[in-house]
Amino acid sequence: MTPPPGTDPRPLTGEPLALDLLNTRWLGGDGPHDLLDSPTGLAVWLESPPVREHLGPGPTPTADRATLDRLLLARTALGALAAAAARPGRAAPEDAARLNEVLSHGRIRRTLGPEGAPVSAVEVDDPSWAPAWHAAESWLRLVADRPDRIRPCANDACVLHFYDVSKNGTRRWCSMAGCGNRAKAQRHYARRSGA
Repeated sequence: MTPPPGTDPRPLTGEPLALDLLNTRWLGGDGPHDLLDSPTGLAVWLESPPVREHLGPGPTPTADRATLDRLLLARTALGALAAAAARPGRAAPEDAARLNEVLSHGRIRRTLGPEGAPVSAVEVDDPSWAPAWHAAESWLRLVADRPDRIRPCANDACVLHFYDVSKNGTRRWCSMAGCGNRAKAQRHYARRSGA
């Protein structure tokens, strides 16, 4: 089900771009949802404030089939890497190869600007690669910084991911208002019923 243009129906937004891309799939009371099931959903994702912030200034990439296909390739790679990050051991070489395939279509070009300060610019083979490349680059930054803070929601019925920025690193839920409260209610009910 594709949302109306401009409406972002996802329950969790604002995560780093790699995880925000993973969170374009979620489970609702009426079953699974996928914001990227069409170019219309892609347009909603591309226009969302967290994505615009991560992609930076400049024109919004085109919400067409090529951009969508490349973004889905990145999401598949990131999904496998996030699953591997949640369990002991390393990611499979083919999972890294998928992400590296996305990364091979862009680069950061560094130059010395006219005022003597370094300038970094992202260059991609084709504009349709830009969102996928930025999401893959976001993953690299998360893994380089604190890979142990990349987490799936502790609710087994939830498929969302987050980057734990809490001071003590003990966040467990995609949101306290949703999955966290449900877990607390289930524990309370279990105590009261003697189970």
